[in-house]
Amino acid sequence: MATVGILGGTGPAGRGVAARLAGAGYTVVLGSRDAERAKGIARGLTLRGEGTVEGGTNEEAATCNLVVVATPWDSAIATTSALRQELKGKIVISMVNALSREGREMVAMYPPRGSMAAQIEHALPESVIVGAFHHLPAAQMEDLDSDLDADVLVFSDDDDARRQVAEMIDRMSGLRAIIAGTMSLASPIEAFTSVCISINIRHKAHSYVKMAGL
Repeated sequence: MATVGILGGTGPAGRGVAARLAGAGYTVVLGSRDAERAKGIARGLTLRGEGTVEGGTNEEAATCNLVVVATPWDSAIATTSALRQELKGKIVISMVNALSREGREMVAMYPPRGSMAAQIEHALPESVIVGAFHHLPAAQMEDLDSDLDADVLVFSDDDDARRQVAEMIDRMSGLRAIIAGTMSLASPIEAFTSVCISINIRHKAHSYVKMAGL
């Protein structure tokens, strides 16, 4: 089974994805600028299944077969650009959302190319970019006892990469992949994360996206 590296994987979003990937049998490397911190966080994760999670540098995470970008949005381009050679020819999954908090709401930011996925695609012209994992509540992702039953929208201009990522997501407990379409959908999919988080802040909830009728 493929190994999966998570750049900036020590935050809540990265930890949740790592825990569920390990539960699906994957070997996961949590990447960070601080390898010792990443190793400590990896040791502290509650895992089930036959997969493993280990901590390391972002450079080590970038050596994996598939790589997820889970950094804060304002450091995503610097992080990925520095790893351009390591990520050459690989599927890179962007779960990055450009958001700013205003009071009790999150507001979507619009990067120059319209989305963070497009920004990463421009920074990594020799990689294949797929968008996924945008609307998930991090706490429920990391809590393997939660009743999470969420849909994950997947988009890319590469049909085969989209299919590979969707198949990986479908192996993760509590998640169902839905192929949404091409990179043209990146901006609205990313921006809708601001709606999800704002609703959860207002209602003190951990709601998520579920597409009925499919």
